[in-house]
Amino acid sequence: MSESYKNLIDQSKVYEAIEPTSLDYAENLSRRFGSHIWLKREDKLPVFSFKLRGAYNKMAQLSKQQLAVGVIAASAGNHAQGVALSAKLLGTKATIVMPATTPQIKVDAVRNHGAEVVLHGDSYSDAQVLANQLLAAKGLTFISPYDDPLVIAGQGTVGKEILDQHPGELEAIFVPIGGGGLVAGIASYVKAVRPEVKIIGVEPADADAMDRSIRAGKRVVLDEVGIFADGVAVKQVGELTFEITRELIDEIVLVTTDEMCAAIKDIFEDTRTIQEPAGALSVAGVKKWLVENNRKEIDVVAIASGANMNFDRLRHVAERTEIGERREGIVAVTIPERPGSFRTFCRALGSFNITEFNYRYADEHDANVYLGLQLKNANDLSRILTSLQAAQYQVVDLTDNEIAKVHVRHMLGGHAGKAANERLFRFRFPERPGALLDFLDALGDRWNISLFHYRNHGTDFGRVLCGVQVVPDDHAEFAGFLETLGYYYAEETDNPAYKIFLS
Repeated sequence: MSESYKNLIDQSKVYEAIEPTSLDYAENLSRRFGSHIWLKREDKLPVFSFKLRGAYNKMAQLSKQQLAVGVIAASAGNHAQGVALSAKLLGTKATIVMPATTPQIKVDAVRNHGAEVVLHGDSYSDAQVLANQLLAAKGLTFISPYDDPLVIAGQGTVGKEILDQHPGELEAIFVPIGGGGLVAGIASYVKAVRPEVKIIGVEPADADAMDRSIRAGKRVVLDEVGIFADGVAVKQVGELTFEITRELIDEIVLVTTDEMCAAIKDIFEDTRTIQEPAGALSVAGVKKWLVENNRKEIDVVAIASGANMNFDRLRHVAERTEIGERREGIVAVTIPERPGSFRTFCRALGSFNITEFNYRYADEHDANVYLGLQLKNANDLSRILTSLQAAQYQVVDLTDNEIAKVHVRHMLGGHAGKAANERLFRFRFPERPGALLDFLDALGDRWNISLFHYRNHGTDFGRVLCGVQVVPDDHAEFAGFLETLGYYYAEETDNPAYKIFLS
């Protein structure tokens, strides 16, 4: 299989549209991790992403008749821009169906390349349904984002360039995985030419469709996918890409949102450029793999796959970076409610710097403190917890508690003593006008909202924390309401951050 794709890659028409991207040495990262880490800079392409390669290679090999009629794609981001620019270069018309929730910066980027944009639905799946209808009605050619041999071959030119640019010893190439086109293409070329080089895929822990599929021996469909790394947020990988990847890949590393945020900062410090979350995915994987396998003095390559970052997401990235690097810990501590107790508490902390201290009077006996602490190494947090417990403080580690990091730290206002029968839920609303009102209309006047927190993180979906007062006799009816709501939800009534600070 890899040999046949190698031939397609060698015959690719990609270089009619682009020049090879650079392979840059990451000095700071290499120094920190004791290895030689190289970044393949796909963010330097005209659409700031590798997606141009596959789209152009596919479209450049269409017939004159197909180009005369036009092409269509469904995409919320980088693939859309790749198809739009390829259509412009090849003199054909492109229709791109995008979810109505797509940030305006991405819609404008596609339109600026001359494509017609049709906004439809709240998700990629909704956009795909309309694209299929238009495809049949107008006789257009569909340009797949990943599951097409010529698209895979176009993405595979990244692997060819890496081997040309790094002819010496190379331990591994780390590749972000969404639908699988990039990893399938790179693996096909590299394993045909230098099979000793490892191909290591990297996926978000909450969007791990390829990892689960390989473990199951068949393609699986995820019920939900994390949306932080929207460029790789797919519920099911491609048929072709799955078959290639499971045959050729060496392993897959799963990383968290915090680890991706830290990787965005790492790349910035080495290159002064800002990757989107999916673009930094490989660097997060490299860091984790090197530490977990205790590897040093080896050469590895990470694909910096895209830089289409929405500016308003940077706030969220900055908040999470220090935690992703384990340079900050978040803990809840109960201290006595009396004069001088905070000073005594700070003495117990010793030389550790406080990065955040949130507190509000609750009663005359105890005070619950939301505390951020600066950490110098991975062992600092456990030392702090042990030290505080030895000083008879009640301590809860919230460093990996999503509710604490996303919501609670911004809404500490004391307990709601009169909010009887309160249950707490996380919801995901599509970021479009009317989504919140739709939720409130569905809720009606049956149950009272006792807590509500929302912050725009610059993503296609807003994250909402909502408290609802539901008497026990209404639990079954409320469960039915949740199931028919149509939005993702998760109950957090037993979350320790909620219990300590808000309930």
